[in-house]
Amino acid sequence: MPKQHAISPWLRSYRVLDEDAGDDPEGLEHGLAVTSAFLFGPIQPNGAAARPFAYVDHLRVLDKDADTEDPLELYRTLGFVEQVLLSRQYQFVNLSLGPDLPIEDTDVHAWTSVIDDLLSDGDTLMTVAIGNNGERDRPSGNARVQVPSDCVNALAVGASNDTEAGWTRAPYSAIGPGRSPGVVKPDLMAFGGDAAKYFHVLASGKKPALVPQLGTSFASPYLLRSAVGIRAILGTELTPLAIKALLVHAAEAMEHDKLEVGWGKVPEDLMSIITCPEGVARVVYQGELKPGKYLRASLPLPAGGLNGNIRLKATFCYASPTDPQDAAAYTRAGLETVFRPNDEKIKDGKANADTKGFFDMKKYATEEERRSDMGKWETVLHGAKSMRGGGLKNPVFDIHYNAREAGGRATGAEKIRYALIITVEAPKHVDLYNEILRAYAKTLVPIQPQVSLPIRV
Repeated sequence: MPKQHAISPWLRSYRVLDEDAGDDPEGLEHGLAVTSAFLFGPIQPNGAAARPFAYVDHLRVLDKDADTEDPLELYRTLGFVEQVLLSRQYQFVNLSLGPDLPIEDTDVHAWTSVIDDLLSDGDTLMTVAIGNNGERDRPSGNARVQVPSDCVNALAVGASNDTEAGWTRAPYSAIGPGRSPGVVKPDLMAFGGDAAKYFHVLASGKKPALVPQLGTSFASPYLLRSAVGIRAILGTELTPLAIKALLVHAAEAMEHDKLEVGWGKVPEDLMSIITCPEGVARVVYQGELKPGKYLRASLPLPAGGLNGNIRLKATFCYASPTDPQDAAAYTRAGLETVFRPNDEKIKDGKANADTKGFFDMKKYATEEERRSDMGKWETVLHGAKSMRGGGLKNPVFDIHYNAREAGGRATGAEKIRYALIITVEAPKHVDLYNEILRAYAKTLVPIQPQVSLPIRV
């Protein structure tokens, strides 16, 4: 951080991890800009800055002595990042730096493995900028997401070129796919600016002044701002993992290629993520899963069932321990998730109702791929299906947690944290939210905002 800046009222603390090292001259403006992006988002020139959702701690992990490190490794800098995460002080962290190195399928970098291990308890939501190498050579893999945004337990954030509906991937924003597991990278997109529409942040100096920027370094803290906004409004009832699931759940990919935008761009309007309009109800499951056990998540319906065409959307997020020495079997936890829409449809000799596919990891998978465990070891599952409401009878998601170690069966595996978000859209049920709440009065708990929200007319 520069000596003089205008964010003092919201800066709770500024800590230097190595007091014997001087500042990186190029890092001062970048550090202030990233912190400004988290506090205020993109600031409109001649406009009013948005109100911050929280105070911020800024920790300097990159300094002048980083010049002595191998730029593709930066192990000393990683040690400082590890120190911060090991302190368990923070539930929300942004990282807009890392080695200038695109990921490879066969090798898990030290940055990725260390950070994934420290995030595997599900207690911390970390956003990571994916890199500005999107215009490099694609066939060679040089345009792929950079280390450590290939973490399976973090949110890898790419940059869109606009905040409006006509957004696309900013040309410099890196592309996927990630490694499998972790194949959907970037996870999410947020506005990061481009040459036609910059991301304005605070410049150094005591008086507030703006400077135009662009980069995934600013999209990432801007997305974390939304996550912290959800926590500020809804309080501590939602875990960081549930907030991550909510963000993925609300994202819109439009018609863009998943390789470029992942699950899509998060809405600019926080209210659209946390409130239910007419004909829509959103249910959150969160908790822990034991290895080898099944969880049955019921899909709540009104007392008389649903009428007309409906749309179901579900997002599953879990935190997984990892095996850094085995890139192909990197995640130790895998979930088999099946959807059973009608408990009256049971084949002869079967104990459970018929299943219907819900989470399609790949649109054009071969039969062999569909029969394999593709997608089972992914820490984020997201899908949507349209169907007739009358065809649903006590619908459920059955989730089975499998544990593996070094690619084989695990012994003594630990519990994992999970969050499941289910949205039901039924246009013929205007008061759907309250209908479901009445039907499940003894089991569902409404999540109440902790602050007063403006009424929209």
